[in-house]
Amino acid sequence: MNPPTHHIFPRRRSGDQPPTPRRWSTALRAALRQRRVVAGLATIAFLCATAWLGPLLSPWGFTELDYTAFLRPPSSQHWFGTDATGRDLYVTTMVGLRKSIVIGLLVAILSTAIAATVGSLAGYFLGLPDRTLMWLTDLMLVLPAFLVLAILSPAIRDSGWIGFVLLLAAFMWMVTAKMVRGMTVSLTQREYVLAARYMGASAPRIIVSHILPNMSSLLIVDATINVSTAIIAETSLSYFGFGLRPPDVSLGSLIAAGAGQALTHPWTFVFCTGLLILLVLAVNLVGGGLRDALAPGTRPPRA
Repeated sequence: MNPPTHHIFPRRRSGDQPPTPRRWSTALRAALRQRRVVAGLATIAFLCATAWLGPLLSPWGFTELDYTAFLRPPSSQHWFGTDATGRDLYVTTMVGLRKSIVIGLLVAILSTAIAATVGSLAGYFLGLPDRTLMWLTDLMLVLPAFLVLAILSPAIRDSGWIGFVLLLAAFMWMVTAKMVRGMTVSLTQREYVLAARYMGASAPRIIVSHILPNMSSLLIVDATINVSTAIIAETSLSYFGFGLRPPDVSLGSLIAAGAGQALTHPWTFVFCTGLLILLVLAVNLVGGGLRDALAPGTRPPRA
């Protein structure tokens, strides 16, 4: 007769299971019931459609110049006006919006992936790996990120915007990694992790199959918030001349180009700035709604 397994592993608790499809569908329905999430998703969908399809509606191309219209205000020919070189600002702004969305998404995914990897490895193995990884994390935290980015950005100028994405992602993972490490230490004592170890599962398999799924709500919310953080960081660096280099454009580089003439020629500044505010606001609305749906205990009480 086999001995009862409850003497080896404690009785299963309701929170000791990886997320199931039913739990995800419930969380998704809870998120979609929030008006701010619906508004944020609709706004993001509209901005994405505008960024990718908008230039196709204009008779002007991204590299075309109108030598008869320099710094002209919005008109039927140039919907957002033109800049000092005769470029159509509608097409230029849509291309910049597209690049900002892509940069924000890639930086968020990469930084969250780095945080999940570093934090889970440190929390699972402890000992020397934990001390080494946390020492690296603390070192990255104390470095002045903006100054380091400003110094290193000229060195990656030839690599284009991909190198800029990697550089931004390298300075946005540390705080989340510490949170993941603490959650991993706790999760390694859960019964399903102990059972997986008892059955001979490898450490990578346990981390990927049992530990990371149980902190997926944290990682999803972190990735969502990192989208807006990355967009704002790219805008700040571009404003001070450390961002993308021509011919690449983003909302940040357009804001930097139009800031000097915002009072005399406001159309060179207003449209790109308005789209940036709208994009960041929409992402934050979705991130806040997902946080409340995936972690209901963090939701503030209603008045």
